[in-house]
Amino acid sequence: MSSPAKLRPAPPPAAVVPSTPHWPLPAAASRTELEELLADDVPYGDLTTDALGIGAAAGTMQFTARDKMVLALVEDAAAIIDLAGCQVDLFAASGSVLEPGSPILTARGPASALLRSWKVAQTLIEVWSGIATDARAIVAAAKAVAPNIAVACTRKNVPGTKRFAVAAVKAGGAVMHRLGLSETVLVFPEHQAFLGKEPFVGLVERLRRAAPEKRLVIEVNTLEAAIVAASVGFDVIQAEKFTPAQVALLVARMAAIGRSRPVVAVAGGIHAGNVAAYAQAGADVVVTSSPYLARPCDVQVRIGPSSTDQ
Repeated sequence: MSSPAKLRPAPPPAAVVPSTPHWPLPAAASRTELEELLADDVPYGDLTTDALGIGAAAGTMQFTARDKMVLALVEDAAAIIDLAGCQVDLFAASGSVLEPGSPILTARGPASALLRSWKVAQTLIEVWSGIATDARAIVAAAKAVAPNIAVACTRKNVPGTKRFAVAAVKAGGAVMHRLGLSETVLVFPEHQAFLGKEPFVGLVERLRRAAPEKRLVIEVNTLEAAIVAASVGFDVIQAEKFTPAQVALLVARMAAIGRSRPVVAVAGGIHAGNVAAYAQAGADVVVTSSPYLARPCDVQVRIGPSSTDQ
């Protein structure tokens, strides 16, 4: 790579950046992964640029927000442009709230490098900023009602994109529910189908012995199953497709348990339009996949010759 992307003061309208940024911020993906993204789009050279004979011309490229957005993966986009052979100046970090017209980055280099990195970098920002923007909307709606509630995004992202998904979720102010099957103990009804009629109390004892340092989570579909699971010692009750009224009843029942009550997580169909109702019902955590279905944000790109070449 050439020298790391540098943060430059943004011309108006200014981006709203995190309160304690640390520059340069690292990319979510490794150099090898970013090189693979470039190679996937330009496996054997840029036929159009080569045929026109313009590759050596000096040029500039500017990325600007067309939508209001929560910016995500801009550091990775800058690293891709850098890998292609350009110098990059960043005007905002991932997690920044951008208004339409806000500058994102400027790059300088040969036309071949600008044109090679253009679409990969643009698409990376657009897709993952859409996810970050939706995550931020859910977080804002939930915390407006319950400031201490956590919004957790599932692992139901596109396979092979986990690094980017995690970075986008964090940029939006949410957390990851679980990063993979190796991370947490979460008993689904699909697991219970293989356990016959083993009582919950025996299941908890077995799990405590097998994974003594892990919290035990169980997904339930009924209030009755939730109460039984809580009474035998599960640490987190994940209520699947409960209505807000059912969640409120579950939270009230949890208060009657003698030991410290389990965390109440709710999952299934939760999005920015209904999350406030679940927060109002008393859920501790809302679990959602909604951000992964978000519309990409729109980033305007302008590419042209450097002023000295005009």
